[in-house]
Amino acid sequence: MIEITEAYVDALAPNSSAIKNAQGLSKKKAFVQLKQSADHTLIFGECSGSGKSNYACSADFINPAQPVLRCSCPSRQLPCKHSLGLLYAYIQSGPFETADIPEDVAAKREKVEKREENKAKRAADEVTDKPKKVNKSALKKKVAAQLEGLALLEKFTLGIVRDGLGTIDKKGIKAIQDQVKVMGNHYLSGAQIELRRLAHYLSNKDDQEKAYSDAMEQLTLIHAFIKKGRAHLEAKLEDPELALDHESTIEEWLGHAWQLTELKQFGLATEDAELIQLAFLSYDDKARGEFVDYGYWLEKGSSEVHRTAQYRPYKASKYIKEEDSFFDVAQVKTLYRYPGDMNRRVRWEEMTSRPVTPEDWTPVHTVAQRSFADAVKKVKNQLKNPLGDHQPVMLLHVAGVSQDERGQYVITDESGTHLVLENTLPFGHSTVELLPFLPGERLQRCTMLVMFQHQMDTGRLVAQPLSVMKDAEITRLMY
Repeated sequence: MIEITEAYVDALAPNSSAIKNAQGLSKKKAFVQLKQSADHTLIFGECSGSGKSNYACSADFINPAQPVLRCSCPSRQLPCKHSLGLLYAYIQSGPFETADIPEDVAAKREKVEKREENKAKRAADEVTDKPKKVNKSALKKKVAAQLEGLALLEKFTLGIVRDGLGTIDKKGIKAIQDQVKVMGNHYLSGAQIELRRLAHYLSNKDDQEKAYSDAMEQLTLIHAFIKKGRAHLEAKLEDPELALDHESTIEEWLGHAWQLTELKQFGLATEDAELIQLAFLSYDDKARGEFVDYGYWLEKGSSEVHRTAQYRPYKASKYIKEEDSFFDVAQVKTLYRYPGDMNRRVRWEEMTSRPVTPEDWTPVHTVAQRSFADAVKKVKNQLKNPLGDHQPVMLLHVAGVSQDERGQYVITDESGTHLVLENTLPFGHSTVELLPFLPGERLQRCTMLVMFQHQMDTGRLVAQPLSVMKDAEITRLMY
């Protein structure tokens, strides 16, 4: 069985409320008859609840990468606060009384084992079988529909530019929202998102100048998407195999949802990876109509900072597990990487964890960019791609932090090159104001995770600090 830590249990919880309620049960000593199996793969017990009888709850680690938490309570939340509280009680109380595995759990284990055997057999059969044939006729029709959709999008956006942003009123915003539905009919989910964002910007009546500036930048982005999307789709029609582009993000922009089997087929998978989370942020993206959870991770043996992303639509958010900060080392059986440039998205299906050791921080400091000039060059190359992430994140080795004559915070590398620190995140998370609360020595010769942004009005490239690392300690400025 893996070593259970509070960070690990927090990661199993569906949301922050479940964590709070589960910890409350543990503190109240609501659990009785706490036991564990002789092989330490099962923790089980009872929890007093609102009913006449106690709830039977358990945590099964027969497969450490995919633990199963069970409870007899009627809650629809999985895992419930009782099974999570059982794990918090285990952490706080130490080893439980050894006992035999209950018959009902043993029976459920047998069912799971048979299901896994059938799954493995099907996977083996797929390897020996011939590759599945793609319906090229249907795919060509879809590509043709997407090209037609891009033509409609181009005509619509050119009309906005011709008439001028100043003419956009409530009726104009309604027209943009109607165009979102049209893009859905043409399988262009990426265009839908960007049109929603355009409507969101133009709805900002509090700061008209900013609204127009954001809208113009958004129209430029949509124009680039139309141009690159059309070229890609036309090339795809000429390709007899209609092959996917696994090097750029254009497939995602055109609405393709990458399957894990596809990523593995293109060599975008790594076995037995270890990752340490450097920063986490969650925000409400009103343009998308979703809550967004981002985690930034460094993979052991890699110099790139990866990104995990989860999107929780408003209507379904209560049914989707809310991500959170993670403070242990994630041990991932198979790490899948999405196509892209800097901070490419990663995901996994199975994970165990272990506590972070001082040695785990050594590669974090080692891969940090020591030359700000080289870092800026890499970021600018990223920003040249109109469809790339325009807020890339990078590890920097910082010789010192100071304030300039205007009172702005700046970081300096070993050669004396400066970078201005500013709050760049568009969703309202401020971190620069937190720097004075850190001890001065923690801001000297440290490693800093920063998010870059190019300011359109000033033409400057600025950075916002997300985390500060010194020796074997990390200070997260947001989580």
